Amino acid sequence: MVKIPSQHWTIPPLENGDRLNRYEFERRYNAMPSLKKAELIEGIVYMPAALRFKSHGQPHGWIMTWLGNYEAMTPGVALGVEPTVRLDLDNEPQPDAVLLIDEEAGGQARLSEDDYIEGAPELVVEIAASSVAIDLHAKKQAYRRNGVKEYIVWQVLDQTISWFYLEKGEYLDLPVDPDGTIRSRVFPGLWLAVEELLVGNMQRVLAVLQEGGQSPEHAAFVQKLASD
Repeated sequence: MVKIPSQHWTIPPLENGDRLNRYEFERRYNAMPSLKKAELIEGIVYMPAALRFKSHGQPHGWIMTWLGNYEAMTPGVALGVEPTVRLDLDNEPQPDAVLLIDEEAGGQARLSEDDYIEGAPELVVEIAASSVAIDLHAKKQAYRRNGVKEYIVWQVLDQTISWFYLEKGEYLDLPVDPDGTIRSRVFPGLWLAVEELLVGNMQRVLAVLQEGGQSPEHAAFVQKLASD
């Protein structure tokens, strides 16, 4: 007779659709070291399926290249890839990307003693298959309520990028300027050539970002971060 270690039966495994609070979610998650990704969204556990290359992996890589270059030119901000974010008791997502203003520079989120993000990052990015995904519904609601200032959702199959900004507690669409560029309101100089990103023209995407990095607004932002 094989004796089963007590942990295997005292701590239930995470299951897709479980309704838990954040503390129970973390307890079960930590008891499953082989689990790669699980999220708690509005009190419900979501365990995503394996990710495909063209519908997720490659777009994710392009987004990280864009944001990584902005981080390199902007001291005082920090980029994270799929970090666990403790938003509130019912929400602990792992966004595809977050861009933070450092706490020492006046950022609204902080790092816990066990190295998790607590609170709302200034910018969150999610790669979604289409407009029916959770990213544009339950997640969007959770991010809005917790004060994520800007939220980008790339709906890959729909060939659409939605960039929202928080205004008086509601998410509004950040407009595309006549030159085809979206310009962040929270991170000056974070400029996105939308159509170029959709087709994977990263050379042009990074050229437009470099223009943003050379703007007076970006220079003033870097100076402000250094003085806070």
